[in-house]
Formats: sequence, structure tokens, C-alpha cells
Amino acid sequence: MATSLTERDKKVVWHPYTPQKSMPEPIPVVKGEGVYIIDANGKAYIDAISSWWVTIHGHANRYIADKIYEQAKTLEQVIFAGFTHEPAVRLAERLLDILPGQFAKVFYSDNGSTAVEVGVKMALQFWWNRGNTQRNKVLALTHSYHGDTFGTMSLSERGVFNIAFHDKLFEVIFIDPPQKGNTGYNIPWNEIACMIYEPLLQGAGGMNMYEAAALNELMKQCHDHGVLCIADEVMTGFGRTGRLFASEYVEEKPDIICLSKGLTGGTMALGVTACTEKIHSAYVDDDRRKTFFHGHSFTANPLACAAALASMDLLLQPDCRLNMERITDQHKNFVQQLKADIRFAKRIKNLRSLGTIMAFEIESGPDGYLNAIGLEITRKALEQGVYLRPLGNTVYIMPPYCITQQELEKVYKVIISILEA
Repeated sequence: MATSLTERDKKVVWHPYTPQKSMPEPIPVVKGEGVYIIDANGKAYIDAISSWWVTIHGHANRYIADKIYEQAKTLEQVIFAGFTHEPAVRLAERLLDILPGQFAKVFYSDNGSTAVEVGVKMALQFWWNRGNTQRNKVLALTHSYHGDTFGTMSLSERGVFNIAFHDKLFEVIFIDPPQKGNTGYNIPWNEIACMIYEPLLQGAGGMNMYEAAALNELMKQCHDHGVLCIADEVMTGFGRTGRLFASEYVEEKPDIICLSKGLTGGTMALGVTACTEKIHSAYVDDDRRKTFFHGHSFTANPLACAAALASMDLLLQPDCRLNMERITDQHKNFVQQLKADIRFAKRIKNLRSLGTIMAFEIESGPDGYLNAIGLEITRKALEQGVYLRPLGNTVYIMPPYCITQQELEKVYKVIISILEA
């Protein structure tokens, strides 16, 4: 008798963010189709979180797949130190046309964590290149999450995700997410090189949302004191908040922006860090020590760049914009529906939505990622053909833009049925 894919997996694979004792059995997926992931038994699940927020156009998108195939027949990979290619140049040109701010250069990397690493290194070395060694500290927000490398763990809230490494992380000055009118931060401005933030929405930290006006005030303080602003739009980029980038809601613009996830429509790993000419000019020098010594073997991989160009084609179509607006409206209506249902008054709290994202907390023990209610919600939702992956007791929906009104209504109905139970 043939061994199942699940049993083979359990013998050899270590899955991310998964407790290794008594872990749920991994579901063997054999196909993706639009908003659905389909298992080995033919059961289809609505992917209500876009597979960790990446598949903005759904699974197995034919247009993106065709563009990757065409590129693979021409050029699959080439070292990006000393060479260039059309997909990388074209993608940089198109990104600079739509990014919110006065960006001048695009630096490629492999994923969201590395895009952020690049951004912070770029900002710190900016001051070193200019001969200012006093500005060597980073400002970040509590409840933040910027990645799993040592650098990005250092930039993130000290919590369960990095608890084993707290004594290995470099010093960062943390302040609470901004609130309008709060200008009383006690910050040693002359020592701060840069501030990094997730604009309007802190994702893995619990889908925390805050106001654009408050962020604008904080960014203005930073710029007034010469501090560089780094927008981590790895999650919020490419339409998630209702606009192409969350930074569009804010009058002050970042000096550096970090992108990944939806960049390629979820089909390939790729990271982008864009900066202004002010940043780049600090690296234009006869002193070769002022070179930005950072790179990856797969920097600007042609296949990934081709995927990103195809994803951008789809993203900028009027139909995609209309879908995002419809999802935004549906989420708002669902939030109001839950608020009006007296059955749930003591079961859920902090109902909120922003663009194509909605979230709330379940009243069940302490708030946080280790709250086991999330595992139970995932299990019950899967039974009904919907994939949800709560952050502890924080339930959220972040669907692909191709989800239909009826499919999204099914997600809502499944959530209500779980709350009723």
C-alpha cells in the first residue's frame, strides 16, 4: 500500500511556525485554482488569507504562469553584479512610476525579511558614509514584526517569535504606535539614524491598525530631526489597504520602502527596497569602502521579475481595482453585521477593517499568538471548506482579489457558524 503524502511529509519535513509535538497533520495540496486550494482527496478550500498574504490574484494564475514560462525559455538566471536584463530594468521603471514618494533607485533581494534588512543597512550606512557615527540607532514601534532574520528580529517587538534570541539582538528604541496629537516622545533624536514602521497596519503583531494622521505627525517629527523613514510595506503593498500602497494615505513620504509578498502575485520569491536619490548619493564616492556590500545569489532573478511584471499588469487593470473596492465594502458591511449581532457582544471585540483586510479578537483567554483558540478555529473552518489561520485569538480575512462576492459571503458564514458554536 502506497504511503500517503502526509505520512511521507511527517518523516522528513519541518514546517514553519508549527509546534513539533502534537502538531496537526499537514493537508496534502495537489492543486491551486483561483481562490481555492485543493487537497489530494479533491476537497477545495477557499484560501481566505491568500496563503500568508501573497497570492493577491489567486492560485495558478494562467497569465502569470505564461509570462514565467516565456521568460524561462529565454533567461532563467544571471549574476546581477556586472550584468543586467530587461525584466529587472522594466520592473524597476514601472515600480518607480507608481511608488508613493520621490524614489530614485530599486535594490533587489529575495524576500520580505531581506528587503527590510537591506533598507535598514542602507539607512545606517548612509550616515556612516557621510561621516556621522553618532546617528547609529534605529527607532521602531511596539507590536511590530519585520521578519525572522537576526536583523529583522531586532527591529521587531520582543516577544514569543524571537524569545530564544533576545540577548543576541541589537539595541533598538521602541515607541508605541502613533496616536493623533501625541508629540511627547522622549527620543534622543541626534542618535537616531532611521525609523522603521508598518504603515497603518501591523500584521503579524496582531493586525493592529492605527490612523494615517497620527503616522504623518510622527514622520514629520522624524524628518524635522533629519531621521530617515523606512516603510515596511511587505504586507500592505500592492492594494491590501485599498490603495496601491499604505503610504499613499500619509502626506509625509518614506525615504526607503520595502516590498515583497504581493509583488509577484505570490508565485516567486522576490524582494524590493527602493530609496530616494538623497540616500543613493551617499554611496556615489571614490572611496570604495562606501560601496553597499550586500547581495544575493538570486538577486533580480529574471523569472521572479517576469512574475512581478505580470502581477503588476493584473493589479493595474480596472477589474482588479473594482474587486478591491467591492471586498473593502463587503468587509465594512460584515464588521457592522457582527457589531449589531447581540449574540457576539461578549464573544468578540475590536472589530476593524482596512481595505481588503478585516479582523477581530475572540474573547477567550489572554490576547496573543499562543492563544490556542486559533488552532480550533482553523480546524473548524477547514471542515467547512475555508482556510483561516488566526494569529492566536486574532481572526482575520485577507483574500485574493479574485474572490467573488458569493465566495466571500461563504467565508463570513463559516466564521458566524464558528462563533455560534
